[in-house]
Amino acid sequence: MFTGIIEAVGNISAITSKGSDFEVSVNCDTLDLADVKIGDSIATNGICLTVVKLTANSYVADLSIETLSRTAFNYYKVGQAVNLEKAMLPTTRFGGHIVSGHVDAVAEVIECRTSGRAIDIWIRVPSQIEKYLSDKGSVTVDGVSLTVNAVRGNEFKLTIVPHTVVETTIADFKVGNKVNIEVDVLARYIERLLLVDKPEDKQSKISMDLLERNGFLL
Repeated sequence: MFTGIIEAVGNISAITSKGSDFEVSVNCDTLDLADVKIGDSIATNGICLTVVKLTANSYVADLSIETLSRTAFNYYKVGQAVNLEKAMLPTTRFGGHIVSGHVDAVAEVIECRTSGRAIDIWIRVPSQIEKYLSDKGSVTVDGVSLTVNAVRGNEFKLTIVPHTVVETTIADFKVGNKVNIEVDVLARYIERLLLVDKPEDKQSKISMDLLERNGFLL
C-alpha cells in the first residue's frame, strides 16, 4: 500500500527482454534503499513492482504481460524519469490517499497551461472509468496523489502546485503523454457494493417467483 506522496524521482537504466515478458532496472540515487529488501514493493510511476535484485542505488523488477498490457510501460524507454515511493509502514504519516499501485487505465495528457506558479493539466481517460472521477475527489497519476479540480465527461483537470512540480515528473508532462491512472479505491468498493445483490434480496426474489408460478400472485 502507498500514499501517493512521491519520495524521489529515478530513471529507467535498462529494459531487458526475458522471453515473453521483461525485466526493468531503475536507478534511484535519491531514494534511500537501506530499509528495502528483496520481495519488497516500490511504486514506480504508480505501478506496484516487486524488487527482485537490489544495489545501494538501484533495483530490478519483473514486468509481467499483465503489467505491460495495463500500464504505460509500453511507451517507456531507457532514460525515462519515474516517480518512486516505497511501500508505506504502519508508522508512516498518511499525507495522500490510499493507493494500491494497481493501475486502472492508461490516459492521455491533452492540455498543459501555466496558472501563476502552478500548472493546469487536463487528462482524458477511457470512458469506462470516468464514473470514478468527481470534483475534489482523489486520483493517482503516475503514482502521484492528486485532487481532481474539474470534470467534463471523460476528461478531468489537475492544478499542480510548485512543490509537486519540483518533486515529481509532472514538470515533464506534454500534450500526448501517456500516464498511469489509479482511481480512488473507495469508489471501486462502493460500486461493487451497489452492484452485488444482498443475499436476502435474492431470496426475496426467489420467493416472489415461486408464489407467482403457483398462482398466489395475480
